[in-house]
Amino acid sequence: MKISEVSEQFGLSVDTLRYYEKIGLLPPVNRTDSGIRDYDELDTKRIDFVKCMRAAGLPIEVLLEYFALVEQGDETNEARKKILQEQRARLMARMAEMQETLDLLNHKIQVYENAVLKSEQELTN
Repeated sequence: MKISEVSEQFGLSVDTLRYYEKIGLLPPVNRTDSGIRDYDELDTKRIDFVKCMRAAGLPIEVLLEYFALVEQGDETNEARKKILQEQRARLMARMAEMQETLDLLNHKIQVYENAVLKSEQELTN
């Protein structure tokens, strides 16, 4: 799969894909004889994982640490699990903060809707 196809499929810019490869988030992608990147299924699975983790707020540095552990083999399973557990806890805390913000917004919107309703009722009386 060409880089433009991967870019479109995952909603990542070509520059982002190149950057991820340059810094090691993606392993070197196979290339055609003419030098064009040729992403395979394993590459796209890793891109999907990276995109998901980035959307969840994982810093690039944490992902680089995680993939360095993956490269070391199964003896790092516990360390990888710990990284994911720590990131899950951070994500859950962020989600709780966002829920509080959403609750406040909903309350404020209700206050305005009640004020408009009251004004309309006063006009009709």
